[in-house]
Amino acid sequence: MPSHRKLRAAAVVCAVAVVTGPAPVAAWAATTGSAAAAPSVSAPSPDPFSGLTADEIGDKAVTATRSATSLRMTGRVVTEGQPLDIDFAVNDRDECTGVMKIKGGTAELRKIDRITYMKGDEAFWRVSMASQGMPDAQIDPTVELVKGRWLKIAPGQAGSADLSGVCDLKSLLADLDEDKAERRGLTRGPDAEVDGTPVATLVKKKAEDETTTVSVSQEGKPYILKMVKAGGEEPGAMVLSDYDKPVRVVVPPADETVDLSKLGGGTPA
Repeated sequence: MPSHRKLRAAAVVCAVAVVTGPAPVAAWAATTGSAAAAPSVSAPSPDPFSGLTADEIGDKAVTATRSATSLRMTGRVVTEGQPLDIDFAVNDRDECTGVMKIKGGTAELRKIDRITYMKGDEAFWRVSMASQGMPDAQIDPTVELVKGRWLKIAPGQAGSADLSGVCDLKSLLADLDEDKAERRGLTRGPDAEVDGTPVATLVKKKAEDETTTVSVSQEGKPYILKMVKAGGEEPGAMVLSDYDKPVRVVVPPADETVDLSKLGGGTPA
């Protein structure tokens, strides 16, 4: 399975570490809540993977998942010791829409026509700005400027490159195939279900009680439907769904946006 890789989202005049992409989801582990719960037992028949080894099933799953034109990822990951809840839909046209929650703060993110829009509540902006070392004297007026409004970030502005990775589906899915050795040595566990779909369960155990579990659809294309990692330093669980379904991104009203250039200088969006 792929190695862990962080994506960083930038906001205001500084980068904000807020999201981990879907590709390294196999490095995420179970925490608390239903997302981390073991899948329910199922016994689909006939077995579409009959005669294949666990590694061969993994290969088919990676190939199918990388071919997706869109998907939704929902769950919790841990990055730099902090739990992060995400619910994102992304397509292969660099468009996305979703919500993230970290340290009690919540932010919405949308990207369409190469423009990224981010709207956070006060707790999110304060955590983000403080984590990047913004002086307290600057935080209050900046929060007042962006509170209740969408931050508009154009290509070339501070943080735009980092944010672009959040919506780059092909790049994120390419990581699934970055290190083939990481997905060797899999074993097949009991068949199960994810949201009512029968799945084959692939398991890989590493040192220090770290276990990665990948659920592969047994219906239609062998898409990866869930990835869970128990143990290790960056636990989490993620469900992947809505494969190849349209992603509808709504551009926020102009009177509800504020241009990033008005906060930190640069080219107007």
